[in-house]
Amino acid sequence: MANTVSSLKRVRQTERKTLVNRMRNTRLRHSIRSLRRLFAGKDAKAVESAVPGTFSVIDKSAKLGIIKKNTAARYKSRIALRLKKMVAAA
Repeated sequence: MANTVSSLKRVRQTERKTLVNRMRNTRLRHSIRSLRRLFAGKDAKAVESAVPGTFSVIDKSAKLGIIKKNTAARYKSRIALRLKKMVAAA
């Protein structure tokens, strides 16, 4: 167990940041999961309206270091491809 003042402070800071990062990661996963459910439902209009919000969450997550920049680009690219296919089929 930490016993110096500075190490106790670091423990407190780490606990706070862990909670914040867990919340941000959960928000990212939930937004991607809800978009995938919309894709499965084959409702093109609902997907088109949800994509900008999901892209925003992905970009914010990359900016904050929750995911890497290339991972964010890959997510967005795959979503855009699926959206393009769905709109073309409709």
